[in-house]
Amino acid sequence: MRERAAHLILDGLGCALIGAQLPWSRTAVEAVLPLEGSGNTPVIGWGRTTSGPAAAVLNGTFIQGFELDDYYPAAPLHSTSLVLPALLSTASQGVPVRGADFLRATVLGFETGTRVGLALGGPEMLSRGWHSGSVFGTHAAAAASGVLRGLNAAQFEDALGLAGTQSAGLMAAQYEAMSKRMHHGFASRNGFYAAGLAQSGYTGIKRVFEREYGGFLSTFGEGHDPDASQITKNLGSEWNTEKITVKIHAAMGGLHPAIDAAIALTDGRKLTARGIEAIRIEVPHAIYHHGWWTPERPLTAIGAQMNIAYATAAALLDGHVRPEQFTPSRLDADDLWELIGRTQVHQVDEQHEPAWGQPGYNTRLTLTLRGGEVLTRALNQPHGGPDDPLTNAEIREKYRALTAQVVDPGRAARIEQIVLDLEGQADLGPLVDLLAAPARGALG
Repeated sequence: MRERAAHLILDGLGCALIGAQLPWSRTAVEAVLPLEGSGNTPVIGWGRTTSGPAAAVLNGTFIQGFELDDYYPAAPLHSTSLVLPALLSTASQGVPVRGADFLRATVLGFETGTRVGLALGGPEMLSRGWHSGSVFGTHAAAAASGVLRGLNAAQFEDALGLAGTQSAGLMAAQYEAMSKRMHHGFASRNGFYAAGLAQSGYTGIKRVFEREYGGFLSTFGEGHDPDASQITKNLGSEWNTEKITVKIHAAMGGLHPAIDAAIALTDGRKLTARGIEAIRIEVPHAIYHHGWWTPERPLTAIGAQMNIAYATAAALLDGHVRPEQFTPSRLDADDLWELIGRTQVHQVDEQHEPAWGQPGYNTRLTLTLRGGEVLTRALNQPHGGPDDPLTNAEIREKYRALTAQVVDPGRAARIEQIVLDLEGQADLGPLVDLLAAPARGALG
C-alpha cells in the first residue's frame, strides 16, 4: 500500500508540473499572489514563494489544472490536489520533514477524505449540485497536515470540526468558470488552516460528524441518509488508497467509460463525423447530472472536459482525449460539433438494469453509422478504475509523458527517484526545490 501511495504522489506531482503554467493557472497566480503577499512556501513550477495558505490554493489548482489528476469513484474527490498542497505548505512552516512522515501523512489524508465522502453518500453530492470533493476534501487536507504537525486526539477533533465548517463548492462552476479548477485548492487551504488553528489551541466543532443540528453529515447529507459508520468501517484493514483511480484521459472521471468505449469501437477503423448518423449514451444519475447538458458553441476548455458529448466525440474522431483536444481551434472544430449535434444522452435506472447490478460508472455507448450498422459497447469502469487499475509502471509512464512537455528530463527523473524512495529520505528539502523551479507551459 505504501508503494502505491508513493506512485499516487508521483502522479499528483506530474499533474502539478504540467498544470502550473496553463493559461488559467497563470491567471490564478497573477490574482492570488498580490492578495496574499510574500512567504516561504514554494509555488510549484514558478520559482516563486508565497504564504502557506496561498501556496496551498495555487498548488491544488495546478494539480486539478487539466483534469488529469486522480479521483475516487465511490466518493468523488481528487485526493492529491487536496493532500499534497496542504502537506507542502505545512512542511514549509518549520523543521525538516522526513519522507516517511510525509508518506504516512499522505495516506492518512487519502483515507480520511474518501471515508468522509462515503459517509456522505459519495455521488449523491454531485447529483444535488455540490462539488463533492471540495465539500469533504477539507477533512483530507486537515488530517494530512495534522499528522505532520503532530496533533493529539483532541486537536484532531478540533481540526476536523474546523475543516467541516469550511466545506463548500458549487458544481455549476463546471460550465465555464475557472473556479472549478480552484475548488480543491480552496479545500486544501482550508484544511491547512484547520490543522494550524487546532495546533494553536483554537477549538472547532466537537463531534462534527455526529451532530444532529448543524453537523457535517446532518447538514450536507440532508435527504439522502448519510452513514457515519463508513468513516471507521474496516479502518486499518481495508485501504481506500489502493482504490484511488489514476486517469489516462484529460476529462472528468465519470466520462472515462464513454471515452474508453469510443476508443474501443474505433479500434481498427477510421470514423468520420459524416460517417456517424447518431450517438446514444446511457449513464447513471451522477454522471448524467454531472456530465451532461446541451453544450453551446463556443465551449470553454473546462466545459468541454466536463461534457460527455464533447469528450465522446473527441475520442471517436481523434482516438484519445489529451490536452490537444482542448486547444481553442479543436474546441471550435466543425467535425466535433457535427457529432455533438447528433448525440443523445439518457439517464438509466440501474436498479432495473440486470446487467448493471454492480455499482460503478456504468455507461453504454451506441453508434448508428451511415448505412445502418450499429456498434455498441458497455463499461462499468474505465481502465484505471478500481477493478482495472493502472499498474505502477503505467503510472510512471504517464508521469514521464506529462513532465517531458514541461521540465528537463534530468529534473523529472530526480523527482521520480526521490518520490519512489520517500521512506529513505531524511529531508524533503531537495524535492521541494526541484518542484519549485520554473516549468514550461504545456500549451505555450
